[in-house]
Amino acid sequence: MLEIKDIKVELDAEAGIVRAIDGIRLTLQRGETFALVGESGCGKSMTALALMRLLPENGYIASGDVLVDQEDVLALPESQMRAVRGGRIGMIFQEPSTSLNPVMKIGDQIVEAIEAHTPLRGEAARAKALEWLRKVGIPEPERRIDDYPFRMSGGQKQRVMIAMTLAGEPDYIVADEPTTALDVTIQAQVLDLLKQLQAEHGLGLLLITHDLAVVSGMAHRVALMYAGQIIEVATADEFFSAPKHPYAKALLRALPDASRRGQSLAAIAGTVPPLTTQFQGCRFEPRCHCAEPACKTTLPELLPLPGTRSVRCLRYAPGRDAAAAGAVQVMPVAAPARAAETAADRTAQPVLQVDKLRVRFPIRKGLLQRISGYFDAVDGISFKVRPGQTLALVGESGCGKTTTGKAIVQLLRHQATFEGQALLDGKNLFDLDGPPLLAARRDIQIIFQDPFASLNPRMRVYEVLEEGLLALQPDLDAAGRRARIERLAEQVGLRRDALDRYPHEFSGGQRQRIAIARALAVQPKLIVCDEPTSALDVSVQAQILNLLRDLQRELGVSYLFITHNIGVVEYIADEVAVMRAGRIVEQGSCDEVLSRPQDAYTRKLIQSVPRLVTAAVA
Repeated sequence: MLEIKDIKVELDAEAGIVRAIDGIRLTLQRGETFALVGESGCGKSMTALALMRLLPENGYIASGDVLVDQEDVLALPESQMRAVRGGRIGMIFQEPSTSLNPVMKIGDQIVEAIEAHTPLRGEAARAKALEWLRKVGIPEPERRIDDYPFRMSGGQKQRVMIAMTLAGEPDYIVADEPTTALDVTIQAQVLDLLKQLQAEHGLGLLLITHDLAVVSGMAHRVALMYAGQIIEVATADEFFSAPKHPYAKALLRALPDASRRGQSLAAIAGTVPPLTTQFQGCRFEPRCHCAEPACKTTLPELLPLPGTRSVRCLRYAPGRDAAAAGAVQVMPVAAPARAAETAADRTAQPVLQVDKLRVRFPIRKGLLQRISGYFDAVDGISFKVRPGQTLALVGESGCGKTTTGKAIVQLLRHQATFEGQALLDGKNLFDLDGPPLLAARRDIQIIFQDPFASLNPRMRVYEVLEEGLLALQPDLDAAGRRARIERLAEQVGLRRDALDRYPHEFSGGQRQRIAIARALAVQPKLIVCDEPTSALDVSVQAQILNLLRDLQRELGVSYLFITHNIGVVEYIADEVAVMRAGRIVEQGSCDEVLSRPQDAYTRKLIQSVPRLVTAAVA
């Protein structure tokens, strides 16, 4: 077995010693899938890097052991550790684009792994590489083996990464968020592939992820991490049917789906505490809905429970009523919204009406980059967005969702040509220029997928929010701008002192709140939300979805919500349009499309979505 015993990892930082991992224990058997789950910053990836001895330069293992079949790999010299890395423990990294060498053919990279960890050499190693490419489902492996990574899609690169990892014939695999950047259909293919290869080769799989639906379909056992510690360990069935720790319960209730439509998701207030802190009590206590006075001053141990479970919570200490502890309600849930607020009014005059929109990008070739043709990224689509309602645009990467959103917001004017109409209150956006276009920009705004990349790092939050007002509402004086910005900060849940800070000083969820405030600053009628929650943890996603839903009720703003997360669509959307290869293949009300899909592609998309089946969480 692979065993991690009381590992402590520390990092030297300007703020002090960061205790990234504080004494965790776990074991992984051959043929078993063990899932390590938790929010960003809890220590999941650092655990993987520690057992592979790939810590950053400022990191070190302060204490503990990593045993592979009873051999302590932390005691090995680096020359012997190279044989362990890839030969006995393989690793699938989160982002294949950055972990594959861009200047090496994929075949050469797989051959390199084979020659490093098996006796095969030369043509025999190349033949083995071809066999692995065939096993992981790369089409035409004889031709693609000589391709460079940039010629492959995200799903294909992840398959190459899996082939390269398995080519070294390891006993154990560490998969660090292997499907986070993939569409649901590609994700389903990759997960099925991992299951199949695990069964064929008896691999032990340490799956690191924050996608609980993936965990419920893949894992035998689950460990939940928080702030550098494991706080609950259980079999997958036990964890998802009857979680014990308050944090586990809150996470499961924060997941959006159709059953929670019209309710507030159980968002967890606050963030993971900084790991430079000298903790005196429970690390989750500041965010726990059922904390007791003793939680502030007593460090909880990982307590064994009947069976194979364990939990780090004072409520399960010896002498406490375990039944009462398990019945504690973690988070109050708001009552369902009135039917009038949730049902889409299909008779209302649309805010946005798109008719036969085609977006064409020029294809340039030759030394002089002359135009040789055109590529239709969006090929004649039509839809309507009604006042105070949400239309979800769903589909795989490359289907044209984001291009549609950017074209409507007029961000592709100098890159593409357009046909058709996008009518905002009856005015065609593609015909506008100068002052009329500026006026239209006040009515339509966009929230980008990555808030860190879309916020100017040299501007304070106040300046970020003021920029749109200066450009689009110049008649507003300084006092009026200050009042509106302070009101915006309050609406999106930011303290006023946050206005004087820079974007890098905030968490991902807080930066997305800033991006939402920027979009709301000019009081638009329509906001294009381009994957606004895809990069966020479950609890932060719940906060953002609650915020968007509350703002829609309060301000009557409409959303064009671009996403591939079907759970989010079920929760927030009134109507759905499904895109494939630049065309809309099906659209209608959320219930009609997701419950009774008519198009074969829509059925395939919905069937590919991993589902989390849980009992009601108290």
